[in-house]
Amino acid sequence: MPLNFSFESARDIKYGKDPVLDALLLHFMTENNLEHSIDPVKNASPEQIRFMVALDEDSFYAPCGDWMLHFLLKAKLGRDLAAEYGQQWRLLVRLIRDHVREPLPRKRILHLCRHKFRMVLAAPILIPSRLLKRMLTIILTQSGLDDPFRTLKRQMNRRARNFVDSPFYARLVNVCPEARLQCASIAQLRFELDLLEMERLLLLSTCKSCWTVDDPGASLDPEALAASLAPVDFSPLRGLFAPERGPLRILYLPRASGGIILDLKVVRALLRQGHRVILALKEGFYFDSPTVWDLDSDPILAAEFKDAFFIQNHRATKNELLQATREHQLVVISDGTRERFNPYRTSVTFARAWKESDLVLAKGEAYYRRFINTSHEFTRDVLVFFTDSQGKFRMYCKPKAAHVHKFSEEAILTKADGIISQMRRARAAGKTVMFYSAIVGSIPGQVKLAIEVLNTFVAHLRSRLEGTFIINPGEYFEEGLDADDLMYMWERVQRSGFLNVWRFQTDTDIEKSFELMGKKVPPAWAGKDSTYSTGCTKEMNIALSVQKRQPELQIIGPSPEKFLRRREYGVGKYCDASIDQCG
Repeated sequence: MPLNFSFESARDIKYGKDPVLDALLLHFMTENNLEHSIDPVKNASPEQIRFMVALDEDSFYAPCGDWMLHFLLKAKLGRDLAAEYGQQWRLLVRLIRDHVREPLPRKRILHLCRHKFRMVLAAPILIPSRLLKRMLTIILTQSGLDDPFRTLKRQMNRRARNFVDSPFYARLVNVCPEARLQCASIAQLRFELDLLEMERLLLLSTCKSCWTVDDPGASLDPEALAASLAPVDFSPLRGLFAPERGPLRILYLPRASGGIILDLKVVRALLRQGHRVILALKEGFYFDSPTVWDLDSDPILAAEFKDAFFIQNHRATKNELLQATREHQLVVISDGTRERFNPYRTSVTFARAWKESDLVLAKGEAYYRRFINTSHEFTRDVLVFFTDSQGKFRMYCKPKAAHVHKFSEEAILTKADGIISQMRRARAAGKTVMFYSAIVGSIPGQVKLAIEVLNTFVAHLRSRLEGTFIINPGEYFEEGLDADDLMYMWERVQRSGFLNVWRFQTDTDIEKSFELMGKKVPPAWAGKDSTYSTGCTKEMNIALSVQKRQPELQIIGPSPEKFLRRREYGVGKYCDASIDQCG
Protein backbone atom coordinates (compact mmCIF):
# COMPACT_ATOMS: atom_id res chain seq x y z
CA MET A 1 0.00 0.00 0.00
CA PRO A 2 1.51 3.38 -0.94
CA LEU A 3 2.29 5.92 1.73
CA ASN A 4 -0.79 8.17 1.89
CA PHE A 5 0.81 11.18 3.54
CA SER A 6 3.82 13.39 3.03
CA PHE A 7 6.20 14.94 5.53
CA GLU A 8 8.65 17.79 5.38
CA SER A 9 10.89 16.34 8.09
CA ALA A 10 11.12 13.20 10.18
CA ARG A 11 9.95 15.21 13.20
CA ASP A 12 6.53 15.48 11.57
CA ILE A 13 5.96 11.73 11.84
CA LYS A 14 3.92 10.80 14.90
CA TYR A 15 2.52 7.56 16.23
CA GLY A 16 -1.20 7.25 16.91
CA LYS A 17 -2.54 9.48 14.14
CA ASP A 18 -3.22 6.83 11.50
CA PRO A 19 -3.29 3.04 12.03
CA VAL A 20 -2.06 2.51 8.47
CA LEU A 21 0.96 4.73 9.14
CA ASP A 22 1.56 3.05 12.49
CA ALA A 23 1.62 -0.32 10.74
CA LEU A 24 4.12 1.00 8.18
CA LEU A 25 6.38 2.40 10.89
CA LEU A 26 6.26 -0.89 12.79
CA HIS A 27 7.05 -2.73 9.54
CA PHE A 28 10.03 -0.42 8.99
CA MET A 29 11.31 -0.94 12.54
CA THR A 30 10.90 -4.72 12.50
CA GLU A 31 12.54 -5.11 9.08
CA ASN A 32 15.52 -3.15 10.40
CA ASN A 33 15.50 -5.21 13.63
CA LEU A 34 15.12 -2.08 15.77
CA GLU A 35 11.74 -2.55 17.43
CA HIS A 36 12.05 -2.74 21.23
CA SER A 37 8.69 -4.42 21.82
CA ILE A 38 9.66 -7.28 19.46
CA ASP A 39 13.25 -7.73 20.68
CA PRO A 40 13.76 -5.90 24.01
CA VAL A 41 17.08 -7.64 24.68
CA LYS A 42 18.88 -6.17 21.65
CA ASN A 43 16.99 -2.90 21.17
CA ALA A 44 16.85 0.10 23.47
CA SER A 45 13.56 1.16 25.00
CA PRO A 46 11.93 4.44 23.95
CA GLU A 47 12.97 5.88 27.31
CA GLN A 48 16.61 5.01 26.67
CA ILE A 49 16.39 6.56 23.19
CA ARG A 50 15.17 9.75 24.85
CA PHE A 51 18.40 9.86 26.84
CA MET A 52 19.97 10.88 23.52
CA VAL A 53 17.29 12.07 21.10
CA ALA A 54 14.86 14.83 22.13
CA LEU A 55 11.56 13.08 21.40
CA ASP A 56 7.97 13.51 22.57
CA GLU A 57 5.97 10.52 23.75
CA ASP A 58 4.42 9.90 20.32
CA SER A 59 7.46 10.79 18.18
CA PHE A 60 9.11 8.44 15.72
CA TYR A 61 12.86 8.23 15.28
CA ALA A 62 14.88 6.32 12.69
CA PRO A 63 18.71 6.32 12.71
CA CYS A 64 19.04 7.83 9.24
CA GLY A 65 18.65 11.15 7.43
CA ASP A 66 15.26 12.62 6.61
CA TRP A 67 15.68 12.23 2.85
CA MET A 68 16.63 8.58 3.24
CA LEU A 69 13.68 7.87 5.53
CA HIS A 70 11.37 9.42 2.92
CA PHE A 71 12.52 6.92 0.27
CA LEU A 72 12.64 3.94 2.63
CA LEU A 73 9.09 4.39 3.88
CA LYS A 74 7.90 4.61 0.28
CA ALA A 75 10.14 1.65 -0.66
CA LYS A 76 11.34 3.79 -3.55
CA LEU A 77 14.85 3.26 -4.90
CA GLY A 78 15.81 6.80 -5.81
CA ARG A 79 19.19 7.74 -7.26
CA ASP A 80 20.67 8.86 -3.92
CA LEU A 81 19.42 5.79 -2.08
CA ALA A 82 20.75 3.50 -4.83
CA ALA A 83 24.12 5.26 -4.50
CA GLU A 84 24.10 4.58 -0.74
CA TYR A 85 23.40 0.88 -1.30
CA GLY A 86 26.08 0.80 -3.99
CA GLN A 87 28.64 2.29 -1.63
CA GLN A 88 27.92 -0.40 0.98
CA TRP A 89 28.18 -3.10 -1.72
CA ARG A 90 31.58 -1.87 -2.86
CA LEU A 91 32.85 -1.86 0.73
CA LEU A 92 31.73 -5.46 1.20
CA VAL A 93 33.13 -6.72 -2.10
CA ARG A 94 36.50 -5.13 -1.35
CA LEU A 95 36.50 -6.67 2.12
CA ILE A 96 35.67 -10.14 0.81
CA ARG A 97 38.21 -10.09 -2.00
CA ASP A 98 41.01 -8.68 0.16
CA HIS A 99 40.58 -10.82 3.27
CA VAL A 100 38.78 -14.07 2.42
CA ARG A 101 41.71 -15.99 0.91
CA GLU A 102 40.16 -19.37 0.11
CA PRO A 103 38.46 -19.34 -3.35
CA LEU A 104 35.44 -21.50 -2.47
CA PRO A 105 34.44 -19.70 0.77
CA ARG A 106 35.06 -16.35 -0.95
CA LYS A 107 32.76 -17.27 -3.83
CA ARG A 108 30.07 -18.64 -1.48
CA ILE A 109 30.07 -15.53 0.73
CA LEU A 110 30.08 -13.17 -2.24
CA HIS A 111 27.07 -14.88 -3.82
CA LEU A 112 25.23 -15.04 -0.49
CA CYS A 113 25.68 -11.30 -0.05
CA ARG A 114 24.55 -10.73 -3.63
CA HIS A 115 21.29 -12.62 -2.93
CA LYS A 116 20.68 -10.50 0.16
CA PHE A 117 21.33 -7.28 -1.72
CA ARG A 118 18.98 -8.23 -4.53
CA MET A 119 16.18 -8.81 -2.03
CA VAL A 120 16.76 -5.41 -0.47
CA LEU A 121 16.90 -3.58 -3.82
CA ALA A 122 13.61 -5.17 -4.82
CA ALA A 123 11.90 -3.69 -1.75
CA PRO A 124 14.28 -1.06 -0.31
CA ILE A 125 13.23 -0.61 3.30
CA LEU A 126 16.51 -1.48 5.04
CA ILE A 127 18.68 1.42 6.16
CA PRO A 128 21.94 0.99 4.19
CA SER A 129 24.08 1.04 7.35
CA ARG A 130 21.87 -1.65 8.91
CA LEU A 131 22.24 -3.74 5.74
CA LEU A 132 26.01 -3.28 5.92
CA LYS A 133 26.09 -4.42 9.52
CA ARG A 134 24.04 -7.51 8.66
CA MET A 135 26.35 -8.36 5.77
CA LEU A 136 29.46 -7.83 7.92
CA THR A 137 28.07 -10.33 10.41
CA ILE A 138 27.60 -12.86 7.61
CA ILE A 139 31.14 -12.33 6.31
CA LEU A 140 32.77 -12.61 9.74
CA THR A 141 30.83 -15.71 10.77
CA GLN A 142 31.19 -17.48 7.43
CA SER A 143 34.89 -16.71 7.00
CA GLY A 144 36.00 -17.21 10.62
CA LEU A 145 37.63 -13.76 10.67
CA ASP A 146 37.24 -11.63 13.79
CA ASP A 147 39.03 -8.45 12.67
CA PRO A 148 40.29 -8.36 9.07
CA PHE A 149 41.73 -4.87 9.62
CA ARG A 150 43.79 -5.67 12.73
CA THR A 151 47.19 -5.44 11.02
CA LEU A 152 46.22 -2.32 9.09
CA LYS A 153 44.95 -0.59 12.24
CA ARG A 154 48.18 -1.35 14.09
CA GLN A 155 50.13 0.09 11.17
CA MET A 156 48.03 3.28 11.17
CA ASN A 157 48.48 3.69 14.92
CA ARG A 158 52.25 3.29 14.53
CA ARG A 159 52.38 5.94 11.80
CA ALA A 160 50.31 8.36 13.86
CA ARG A 161 52.47 7.73 16.92
CA ASN A 162 55.63 8.48 14.94
CA PHE A 163 54.02 11.63 13.59
CA VAL A 164 53.02 13.08 16.99
CA ASP A 165 56.54 12.30 18.28
CA SER A 166 58.14 14.24 15.43
CA PRO A 167 59.51 17.81 15.69
CA PHE A 168 57.32 18.68 12.71
CA TYR A 169 54.16 17.97 14.74
CA ALA A 170 55.49 20.03 17.65
CA ARG A 171 56.04 23.00 15.33
CA LEU A 172 52.55 22.71 13.88
CA VAL A 173 50.86 22.67 17.27
CA ASN A 174 53.10 24.84 19.44
CA VAL A 175 54.24 27.64 17.14
CA CYS A 176 53.31 31.01 18.59
CA PRO A 177 50.58 32.96 16.78
CA GLU A 178 51.89 35.72 14.54
CA ALA A 179 49.09 38.09 15.47
CA ARG A 180 48.88 39.45 19.00
CA LEU A 181 45.94 37.90 20.86
CA GLN A 182 43.43 40.38 22.23
CA CYS A 183 42.95 40.01 25.98
CA ALA A 184 42.12 42.02 29.06
CA SER A 185 43.51 39.58 31.63
CA ILE A 186 45.78 36.60 32.03
CA ALA A 187 42.71 34.37 32.38
CA GLN A 188 41.37 35.59 29.04
CA LEU A 189 44.78 35.14 27.39
CA ARG A 190 44.91 31.58 28.71
CA PHE A 191 41.44 30.93 27.26
CA GLU A 192 42.47 32.35 23.87
CA LEU A 193 45.57 30.13 23.81
CA ASP A 194 43.48 27.09 24.74
CA LEU A 195 41.10 27.86 21.88
CA LEU A 196 43.96 28.26 19.42
CA GLU A 197 45.48 24.96 20.51
CA MET A 198 42.10 23.25 20.24
CA GLU A 199 41.60 24.54 16.69
CA ARG A 200 44.97 23.17 15.61
CA LEU A 201 44.50 19.82 17.33
CA LEU A 202 41.02 19.29 15.89
CA LEU A 203 42.29 20.06 12.40
CA LEU A 204 45.28 17.72 12.66
CA SER A 205 43.11 14.93 14.08
CA THR A 206 41.20 14.86 10.76
CA CYS A 207 44.27 14.85 8.45
CA LYS A 208 44.26 11.29 7.12
CA SER A 209 47.78 11.57 5.75
CA CYS A 210 49.00 11.66 9.37
CA TRP A 211 48.32 7.94 9.65
CA THR A 212 47.93 6.68 6.06
CA VAL A 213 51.49 7.46 4.85
CA ASP A 214 54.85 6.68 6.44
CA ASP A 215 56.15 10.25 6.30
CA PRO A 216 53.24 12.64 6.89
CA GLY A 217 55.60 15.61 7.17
CA ALA A 218 56.44 15.28 3.49
CA SER A 219 52.80 15.62 2.44
CA LEU A 220 51.68 18.25 4.95
CA ASP A 221 52.20 21.90 4.14
CA PRO A 222 52.05 24.13 7.25
CA GLU A 223 50.96 27.11 5.18
CA ALA A 224 48.18 25.09 3.55
CA LEU A 225 47.03 23.88 6.96
CA ALA A 226 46.99 27.44 8.28
CA ALA A 227 45.06 28.53 5.21
CA SER A 228 42.49 25.79 5.74
CA LEU A 229 41.91 27.05 9.27
CA ALA A 230 41.28 30.62 8.15
CA PRO A 231 37.79 30.22 6.59
CA VAL A 232 36.51 27.87 9.34
CA ASP A 233 34.03 29.33 11.81
CA PHE A 234 35.39 28.32 15.20
CA SER A 235 32.93 30.48 17.12
CA PRO A 236 31.05 27.39 18.42
CA LEU A 237 34.19 26.47 20.38
CA ARG A 238 34.17 29.86 22.06
CA GLY A 239 30.61 29.42 23.24
CA LEU A 240 30.84 25.74 24.20
CA PHE A 241 34.05 26.14 26.20
CA ALA A 242 33.34 29.58 27.66
CA PRO A 243 34.96 29.81 31.12
CA GLU A 244 31.65 30.68 32.76
CA ARG A 245 30.31 27.22 31.86
CA GLY A 246 32.92 25.71 34.12
CA PRO A 247 34.47 22.25 33.69
CA LEU A 248 32.47 20.09 31.29
CA ARG A 249 31.80 16.39 31.09
CA ILE A 250 32.46 15.51 27.43
CA LEU A 251 31.54 12.40 25.45
CA TYR A 252 34.12 11.96 22.65
CA LEU A 253 33.34 9.83 19.59
CA PRO A 254 36.47 9.07 17.50
CA ARG A 255 36.41 7.93 13.90
CA ALA A 256 39.39 5.85 12.74
CA SER A 257 42.43 3.99 13.95
CA GLY A 258 45.52 6.11 13.57
CA GLY A 259 43.33 9.14 14.04
CA ILE A 260 42.62 7.90 17.57
CA ILE A 261 46.22 8.78 18.49
CA LEU A 262 45.59 12.39 17.49
CA ASP A 263 42.17 12.29 19.13
CA LEU A 264 43.94 11.53 22.38
CA LYS A 265 45.97 14.71 21.91
CA VAL A 266 42.66 16.60 21.80
CA VAL A 267 41.51 14.70 24.88
CA ARG A 268 44.72 15.48 26.80
CA ALA A 269 44.25 19.17 26.02
CA LEU A 270 40.69 18.98 27.34
CA LEU A 271 41.86 17.25 30.51
CA ARG A 272 44.52 19.88 31.06
CA GLN A 273 41.81 22.54 30.82
CA GLY A 274 39.93 20.82 33.65
CA HIS A 275 37.26 18.95 31.70
CA ARG A 276 36.45 15.27 32.09
CA VAL A 277 36.14 13.00 29.06
CA ILE A 278 34.30 9.77 28.33
CA LEU A 279 35.69 8.23 25.14
CA ALA A 280 33.53 5.64 23.37
CA LEU A 281 35.06 2.91 21.18
CA LYS A 282 33.30 0.37 18.98
CA GLU A 283 32.42 -3.00 20.45
CA GLY A 284 33.59 -5.00 17.44
CA PHE A 285 34.86 -4.86 13.88
CA TYR A 286 33.68 -1.89 11.85
CA PHE A 287 36.41 -1.46 9.22
CA ASP A 288 39.14 0.90 10.51
CA SER A 289 37.21 2.16 13.55
CA PRO A 290 39.06 1.59 16.84
CA THR A 291 37.49 -1.02 19.11
CA VAL A 292 37.84 -1.84 22.80
CA TRP A 293 39.59 -5.05 21.76
CA ASP A 294 42.36 -3.31 19.82
CA LEU A 295 44.19 -2.56 23.05
CA ASP A 296 44.77 -6.30 23.57
CA SER A 297 46.65 -6.63 20.27
CA ASP A 298 48.29 -3.23 19.82
CA PRO A 299 50.99 -2.20 22.35
CA ILE A 300 51.07 1.34 20.97
CA LEU A 301 47.37 1.84 21.61
CA ALA A 302 47.58 0.16 25.01
CA ALA A 303 50.36 2.57 26.03
CA GLU A 304 48.25 5.55 24.95
CA PHE A 305 45.41 4.44 27.23
CA LYS A 306 47.55 3.40 30.19
CA ASP A 307 46.13 6.11 32.47
CA ALA A 308 42.50 5.68 31.35
CA PHE A 309 39.82 3.94 33.39
CA PHE A 310 37.81 1.32 31.50
CA ILE A 311 34.19 0.54 32.34
CA GLN A 312 33.64 -3.05 31.25
CA ASN A 313 29.99 -3.21 32.32
CA HIS A 314 27.66 -2.53 29.37
CA ARG A 315 24.84 -1.78 31.83
CA ALA A 316 26.67 0.50 34.25
CA THR A 317 24.38 2.32 36.65
CA LYS A 318 24.24 6.09 36.99
CA ASN A 319 26.08 5.76 40.30
CA GLU A 320 28.87 3.68 38.77
CA LEU A 321 29.30 6.02 35.81
CA LEU A 322 29.36 9.21 37.88
CA GLN A 323 31.73 7.68 40.40
CA ALA A 324 34.09 6.69 37.58
CA THR A 325 34.07 10.21 36.10
CA ARG A 326 34.63 11.77 39.53
CA GLU A 327 37.62 9.57 40.25
CA HIS A 328 39.14 9.51 36.75
CA GLN A 329 39.47 12.34 34.25
CA LEU A 330 39.49 9.94 31.28
CA VAL A 331 36.97 7.09 31.17
CA VAL A 332 36.74 4.66 28.24
CA ILE A 333 33.58 2.74 27.36
CA SER A 334 32.21 0.69 24.48
CA ASP A 335 29.26 2.08 22.56
CA GLY A 336 28.03 -1.51 22.28
CA THR A 337 27.74 -1.48 18.48
CA ARG A 338 29.49 -2.50 15.27
CA GLU A 339 27.96 0.20 13.07
CA ARG A 340 27.48 3.91 12.69
CA PHE A 341 25.69 5.79 15.44
CA ASN A 342 22.50 3.86 16.17
CA PRO A 343 20.79 4.73 19.48
CA TYR A 344 18.66 1.59 19.28
CA ARG A 345 21.74 -0.63 19.58
CA THR A 346 24.04 1.41 21.83
CA SER A 347 24.76 0.01 25.27
CA VAL A 348 23.04 1.23 28.42
CA THR A 349 26.43 2.56 29.57
CA PHE A 350 26.76 4.63 26.39
CA ALA A 351 23.22 6.00 26.70
CA ARG A 352 23.89 7.02 30.29
CA ALA A 353 27.26 8.54 29.31
CA TRP A 354 25.45 10.66 26.72
CA LYS A 355 22.81 11.72 29.25
CA GLU A 356 25.39 12.65 31.91
CA SER A 357 27.57 14.63 29.50
CA ASP A 358 27.38 18.34 28.77
CA LEU A 359 28.82 18.10 25.25
CA VAL A 360 29.25 15.42 22.56
CA LEU A 361 32.35 15.79 20.36
CA ALA A 362 31.99 13.60 17.25
CA LYS A 363 34.58 13.23 14.50
CA GLY A 364 33.69 12.08 11.02
CA GLU A 365 31.35 12.82 8.14
CA ALA A 366 29.14 9.89 9.15
CA TYR A 367 28.31 11.74 12.36
CA TYR A 368 27.48 14.85 10.35
CA ARG A 369 24.79 12.85 8.58
CA ARG A 370 23.48 11.34 11.83
CA PHE A 371 23.53 14.49 13.97
CA ILE A 372 23.52 17.60 11.77
CA ASN A 373 21.84 16.56 8.53
CA THR A 374 18.64 15.49 10.27
CA SER A 375 15.66 17.42 11.58
CA HIS A 376 15.77 15.63 14.92
CA GLU A 377 17.21 17.42 17.91
CA PHE A 378 19.31 15.88 20.64
CA THR A 379 19.45 16.16 24.40
CA ARG A 380 23.02 17.48 24.50
CA ASP A 381 25.07 19.98 22.51
CA VAL A 382 26.74 18.17 19.61
CA LEU A 383 29.89 19.37 17.83
CA VAL A 384 30.82 17.48 14.64
CA PHE A 385 34.11 18.03 12.81
CA PHE A 386 35.78 16.33 9.85
CA THR A 387 37.73 16.90 6.65
CA ASP A 388 35.55 16.45 3.58
CA SER A 389 36.39 14.71 0.30
CA GLN A 390 37.86 17.97 -1.06
CA GLY A 391 40.24 18.26 1.88
CA LYS A 392 38.32 21.10 3.56
CA PHE A 393 38.00 21.11 7.33
CA ARG A 394 34.38 21.34 8.45
CA MET A 395 32.84 22.04 11.83
CA TYR A 396 29.15 22.06 12.72
CA CYS A 397 27.38 22.58 16.02
CA LYS A 398 23.82 21.58 16.90
CA PRO A 399 22.72 22.95 20.30
CA LYS A 400 20.61 20.70 22.47
CA ALA A 401 16.85 21.00 22.13
CA ALA A 402 15.59 24.15 23.83
CA HIS A 403 12.97 22.29 25.90
CA VAL A 404 15.45 19.77 27.32
CA HIS A 405 16.40 20.43 30.92
CA LYS A 406 19.48 18.65 32.21
CA PHE A 407 19.51 17.90 35.91
CA SER A 408 23.15 18.12 36.83
CA GLU A 409 24.69 15.86 39.44
CA GLU A 410 25.02 18.91 41.70
CA ALA A 411 21.31 19.78 41.31
CA ILE A 412 20.21 16.24 42.16
CA LEU A 413 22.54 16.10 45.15
CA THR A 414 21.19 19.45 46.34
CA LYS A 415 17.65 18.04 46.30
CA ALA A 416 18.83 14.96 48.18
CA ASP A 417 20.69 17.02 50.77
CA GLY A 418 17.57 19.14 51.30
CA ILE A 419 15.60 16.00 52.19
CA ILE A 420 18.42 14.80 54.44
CA SER A 421 18.30 18.13 56.29
CA GLN A 422 14.58 17.55 56.98
CA MET A 423 15.40 14.05 58.27
CA ARG A 424 18.11 15.44 60.52
CA ARG A 425 15.74 18.02 62.03
CA ALA A 426 13.07 15.35 62.55
CA ARG A 427 15.53 13.10 64.38
CA ALA A 428 16.70 16.05 66.49
CA ALA A 429 13.06 16.67 67.46
CA GLY A 430 12.78 13.07 68.67
CA LYS A 431 10.68 11.85 65.73
CA THR A 432 10.89 8.47 64.01
CA VAL A 433 12.01 8.79 60.39
CA MET A 434 10.31 6.39 57.95
CA PHE A 435 10.85 5.87 54.23
CA TYR A 436 7.97 4.37 52.26
CA SER A 437 8.86 2.38 49.12
CA ALA A 438 5.99 1.71 46.75
CA ILE A 439 5.02 0.81 43.20
CA VAL A 440 5.08 3.86 40.95
CA GLY A 441 5.72 2.72 37.39
CA SER A 442 5.54 -1.05 37.52
CA ILE A 443 2.09 -1.17 35.96
CA PRO A 444 2.35 0.37 32.46
CA GLY A 445 0.13 3.35 31.80
CA GLN A 446 -0.94 3.75 35.44
CA VAL A 447 1.71 6.04 36.88
CA LYS A 448 -0.83 8.72 37.90
CA LEU A 449 -3.01 6.12 39.64
CA ALA A 450 0.05 4.63 41.35
CA ILE A 451 1.02 8.04 42.73
CA GLU A 452 -2.58 8.58 43.92
CA VAL A 453 -2.51 5.19 45.67
CA LEU A 454 0.85 6.09 47.24
CA ASN A 455 -0.21 9.55 48.42
CA THR A 456 -3.51 8.26 49.82
CA PHE A 457 -1.85 5.60 51.95
CA VAL A 458 0.94 7.87 53.22
CA ALA A 459 -1.70 10.42 54.27
CA HIS A 460 -3.44 7.57 56.11
CA LEU A 461 -0.21 6.61 57.87
CA ARG A 462 0.47 10.19 58.91
CA SER A 463 -2.99 10.41 60.45
CA ARG A 464 -2.33 7.29 62.51
CA LEU A 465 1.36 7.48 63.45
CA GLU A 466 2.23 10.18 65.96
CA GLY A 467 5.75 11.61 66.05
CA THR A 468 6.72 10.01 62.75
CA PHE A 469 8.31 11.85 59.81
CA ILE A 470 7.32 9.89 56.69
CA ILE A 471 9.19 10.39 53.41
CA ASN A 472 6.85 9.89 50.47
CA PRO A 473 8.78 9.66 47.16
CA GLY A 474 5.65 10.69 45.27
CA GLU A 475 5.85 14.17 46.79
CA TYR A 476 9.31 14.93 45.43
CA PHE A 477 8.80 14.29 41.73
CA GLU A 478 9.84 17.15 39.45
CA GLU A 479 9.17 17.38 35.71
CA GLY A 480 12.25 16.28 33.79
CA LEU A 481 13.55 13.84 36.37
CA ASP A 482 13.62 10.28 35.07
CA ALA A 483 14.07 7.02 36.96
CA ASP A 484 17.88 7.24 36.76
CA ASP A 485 17.88 10.67 38.40
CA LEU A 486 15.38 9.68 41.09
CA MET A 487 17.10 6.43 42.03
CA TYR A 488 20.41 8.28 42.26
CA MET A 489 18.83 10.93 44.52
CA TRP A 490 16.98 8.48 46.75
CA GLU A 491 19.99 6.24 47.27
CA ARG A 492 21.87 9.17 48.77
CA VAL A 493 18.91 9.86 51.07
CA GLN A 494 18.50 6.22 52.01
CA ARG A 495 22.17 5.78 52.90
CA SER A 496 22.32 8.98 54.97
CA GLY A 497 22.05 7.13 58.29
CA PHE A 498 18.91 8.95 59.50
CA LEU A 499 16.31 6.27 58.74
CA ASN A 500 14.66 4.42 61.63
CA VAL A 501 12.04 2.51 59.64
CA TRP A 502 11.92 1.46 56.00
CA ARG A 503 8.45 0.32 54.99
CA PHE A 504 7.74 -1.49 51.72
CA GLN A 505 4.27 -1.46 50.20
CA THR A 506 2.17 -4.61 50.68
CA ASP A 507 -0.97 -5.84 48.95
CA THR A 508 -2.87 -4.90 52.12
CA ASP A 509 -1.58 -1.32 51.82
CA ILE A 510 -2.84 -1.14 48.22
CA GLU A 511 -6.25 -2.54 49.15
CA LYS A 512 -6.53 -0.01 52.00
CA SER A 513 -5.64 2.83 49.61
CA PHE A 514 -8.40 1.91 47.18
CA GLU A 515 -10.82 1.57 50.09
CA LEU A 516 -9.93 5.09 51.27
CA MET A 517 -10.37 6.34 47.70
CA GLY A 518 -13.81 4.77 47.57
CA LYS A 519 -12.86 2.45 44.69
CA LYS A 520 -12.57 -1.26 44.08
CA VAL A 521 -9.12 -2.69 43.35
CA PRO A 522 -8.71 -2.92 39.53
CA PRO A 523 -7.70 -6.32 38.12
CA ALA A 524 -4.19 -5.01 37.21
CA TRP A 525 -3.59 -4.16 40.87
CA ALA A 526 -4.96 -7.31 42.46
CA GLY A 527 -2.29 -9.10 44.48
CA LYS A 528 0.40 -6.53 43.67
CA ASP A 529 2.93 -5.32 46.20
CA SER A 530 6.42 -3.77 46.22
CA THR A 531 8.00 -7.08 45.13
CA TYR A 532 6.40 -6.42 41.73
CA SER A 533 8.60 -3.32 41.29
CA THR A 534 12.19 -3.47 40.09
CA GLY A 535 12.75 -0.05 41.68
CA CYS A 536 11.61 -1.40 45.04
CA THR A 537 13.79 -4.45 44.48
CA LYS A 538 16.82 -2.18 44.12
CA GLU A 539 15.73 -0.33 47.24
CA MET A 540 15.39 -3.58 49.20
CA ASN A 541 18.99 -4.40 48.32
CA ILE A 542 20.00 -0.94 49.57
CA ALA A 543 17.90 -1.42 52.73
CA LEU A 544 19.63 -4.71 53.54
CA SER A 545 23.01 -3.07 52.93
CA VAL A 546 22.11 -0.16 55.24
CA GLN A 547 20.80 -2.56 57.89
CA LYS A 548 24.19 -4.29 58.06
CA ARG A 549 25.73 -0.95 59.01
CA GLN A 550 22.74 0.11 61.14
CA PRO A 551 21.32 -3.06 62.76
CA GLU A 552 18.59 -0.98 64.47
CA LEU A 553 16.97 -0.13 61.12
CA GLN A 554 13.53 -1.78 60.94
CA ILE A 555 12.47 -3.14 57.53
CA ILE A 556 8.71 -3.68 57.25
CA GLY A 557 6.88 -5.36 54.38
CA PRO A 558 7.30 -8.46 52.19
CA SER A 559 10.27 -10.67 53.03
CA PRO A 560 13.49 -9.89 51.12
CA GLU A 561 13.45 -13.30 49.42
CA LYS A 562 10.33 -12.33 47.48
CA PHE A 563 12.21 -9.51 45.76
CA LEU A 564 14.74 -11.76 44.05
CA ARG A 565 12.69 -12.16 40.86
CA ARG A 566 13.98 -8.85 39.52
CA ARG A 567 17.45 -7.34 39.24
CA GLU A 568 17.31 -3.93 37.54
CA TYR A 569 14.74 -1.23 37.03
CA GLY A 570 13.83 -0.25 33.46
CA VAL A 571 16.48 2.10 32.10
CA GLY A 572 15.28 5.68 32.33
CA LYS A 573 11.62 4.79 32.76
CA TYR A 574 9.10 4.47 35.56
CA CYS A 575 7.61 1.35 33.97
CA ASP A 576 9.71 -1.61 35.11
CA ALA A 577 11.42 -4.17 32.94
CA SER A 578 9.58 -7.48 32.90
CA ILE A 579 10.82 -10.42 34.92
CA ASP A 580 12.16 -12.33 31.90
CA GLN A 581 14.13 -9.26 30.84
CA CYS A 582 15.77 -8.94 34.23
CA GLY A 583 16.38 -12.55 35.14
